[in-house]
Amino acid sequence: MTAGKPPPDGHVPSPCTSVCTIDQVSGFCAGCFRTLDEIAAWSVLDDEEKRTVWSALPERCAATALPVEAKSRSRTGTDAER
Repeated sequence: MTAGKPPPDGHVPSPCTSVCTIDQVSGFCAGCFRTLDEIAAWSVLDDEEKRTVWSALPERCAATALPVEAKSRSRTGTDAER
């Protein structure tokens, strides 16, 4: 899996990077670039909804003023089993 893209089929892992800090300006997590609502709902979203969230992440990452190190972290799916 590459940053910003989930696997093309099958289980869609979480983009969580275990950097759970919500940026007050953008409203996105500094690690995965999801909103609090998306993070909270992740376990009940179907795969299509998860892919929709994933598809928004690269643009969110590029648009934020978060530090470069937050943007370059690999997305490993650490909260996927929650």
